[in-house]
Amino acid sequence: MSSLTFLGAARTVTGSKHLLDIDGQRILFDCGLFQGLKELRQRNWSALPIPADTIHAVVLTHAHLDHTGWLPRLVASGFKGKIYCTGGTFDLSKLILADAAHIQEEDARHANKHGFSKHHPALPLYTRADAAAALAQFKACAFHTKVQVSDRLEVEFINAGHLLGSSFVLATRRGNGGGRMLFGGDLGRYGRPILPDPSPAVEADVLLLESTYGDRLHPPEDDGAAFAAVVQETVARRGKLIIPAFAIGRVEELLYWLHRLEDQGRIPKLPIYVDSPMALEGLEFYGQRRSELDPDQATRGDTPRFTAVESAEESKRLVQTPGPSIVIASSGMATGGRVVHHLFAELPFERNTILFVGYQAAGTRGRQLIEGAHHIKMYGQEVPVRARIAKVNGMSAHADAGEIMRWLRTFPRVPKITYLVHGELPVQEVLKARVQKELSWTVEIPSHGQTVELPL
Repeated sequence: MSSLTFLGAARTVTGSKHLLDIDGQRILFDCGLFQGLKELRQRNWSALPIPADTIHAVVLTHAHLDHTGWLPRLVASGFKGKIYCTGGTFDLSKLILADAAHIQEEDARHANKHGFSKHHPALPLYTRADAAAALAQFKACAFHTKVQVSDRLEVEFINAGHLLGSSFVLATRRGNGGGRMLFGGDLGRYGRPILPDPSPAVEADVLLLESTYGDRLHPPEDDGAAFAAVVQETVARRGKLIIPAFAIGRVEELLYWLHRLEDQGRIPKLPIYVDSPMALEGLEFYGQRRSELDPDQATRGDTPRFTAVESAEESKRLVQTPGPSIVIASSGMATGGRVVHHLFAELPFERNTILFVGYQAAGTRGRQLIEGAHHIKMYGQEVPVRARIAKVNGMSAHADAGEIMRWLRTFPRVPKITYLVHGELPVQEVLKARVQKELSWTVEIPSHGQTVELPL
């Protein structure tokens, strides 16, 4: 018997956790943090519905926090097995988990110092020691190589084109008919810089499909015109351009476009700061794994011009530095990290621009800002929003509806069942209807905590 329980990313875009129970062995695919709405974030503090020490192994699709960020909590709860992933995912997870733990420790310390937590004392979800313990259980694997993760299951990582090391994971049952299940992770895009296109799909009986942008299309390729316009308008106001960016993946593309637009004379040469230690280390990993990048990037030897902001003191000085400049800082949804200090300082002034270049989950500061909030709560204060809030959708690393359909058409045969995950319910309903109409597939939208029997 085999079953699947949806413990996260069910009718929401964060907290990916999919528990496969196959012939009595439990394998967890992804182990992410919930982000955004308070009711979702509170789930991070709840134990799984099964003891952590009954999970045989964890398999990761990629390193983003909403797919890996609960691992330290899982290990601290008693999980003793191995965590399987690609080499690129392991590299980036070392940065992401340590940074997440540091932010949580700092947020708890800040809350205790200033007394704005309802809990006394405020505690971090996990510590840097917990993150280090989780990383000690990682096992890096090559793409396109079968890896036995339990007596009953082997997996293969296939490049998904979403992030360095990102993959969709083919899980094959050993014996008993050899059923195949494809965990889609996050699907990348076609024809974008930095990363290769998503690999074609492979045969599978069951598919878990990301649906973040399943009801819309990204703007047509404009060769950076919208980005250039935002830069030019901010310079005309003598303001700062603050870009909250996911430290891993998005920073690389931002630097690529700034370099290209400068080189073409479409924007003036401004001071460009990358204020994220994690992003700076991530850039090094991308450089070390050029063979996994888009062929055009793999042959590039130059690094776009920018100033690295490494220490906290340098970051504080940058916050206080006036004049036109571009500051790229994490986190991408403005939920934590150094970008919050920049927003706290720059949101009240009309000359500045805050530019979002990625998906903003419900309940995040980023979503509040793009939806027109007049005040944002930070550090226990209500900060007025007078800066211009802009969004450029073309840089998203998530496939849109057209790209999802393009990828689905690469399947050698129709899966018996497709489950839509990692998306908000109204979006998923639109994508479900489209897949059913155009492809005649069987599609379901699971709910949080639901268990389904699998045709494997």
